[in-house]
Amino acid sequence: MSDEKIFEVIKKQLEDHETRISELETLLKTRPERVEKKVSIKEFLLTKKPNSYAKKVLGVGYYLENYEGYTCFNIKDLESWFRSAKEPLPKNMNDTVNGNISQGYIMEAGSEKDNITAWVLTKTGEDYVESGFQKEK
Repeated sequence: MSDEKIFEVIKKQLEDHETRISELETLLKTRPERVEKKVSIKEFLLTKKPNSYAKKVLGVGYYLENYEGYTCFNIKDLESWFRSAKEPLPKNMNDTVNGNISQGYIMEAGSEKDNITAWVLTKTGEDYVESGFQKEK
């Protein structure tokens, strides 16, 4: 191979390297897109400050519907998400849910989920959670 051909090959390789280096430098200068972080169940409960099991059940139900996309929830869901939030379980979850039903905050979903009674928050229940558990005056 002649000196001129070797020179052309080396020149082409150097140009390719310069192009690749320039592209890499451009990539390093651009900031990656900020990924929207998800609110955890614990964070949500800490912001709402429920001070009773009944309010915590409402808060978890609200979180499931509004942050996790659940169309309804059952006793297993509530227990599982209480555990995820590192919250102690009520002695009787069904009684706690029934108390919320009697207050008009939760109602039966109209269909079961995994062959277990399922519930949804009512509009009143959602408003109650969104207000930080403050009743309207």
